[in-house]
Amino acid sequence: QTALFNFQSLLLVILLLICTSTYLHQLMPAILDRNKEGVRGIFWKCARIGERLSPYISLCCVLMAASHPLSL
Repeated sequence: QTALFNFQSLLLVILLLICTSTYLHQLMPAILDRNKEGVRGIFWKCARIGERLSPYISLCCVLMAASHPLSL
């Protein structure tokens, strides 16, 4: 199944998008601040969510990591 049809995988993709956007915004803030509208504005909005809700996002990251055990 793809990530769009599996709800847990969709949540994981959204969580990774938020974390990546927040990290990139700290490295290169001018790039994301320049693109606040349109399709590229999604990354700016995800960065804002990651900055403002960072304790909850980190908790979600821990919960997602615990729910996906390593398959060796």
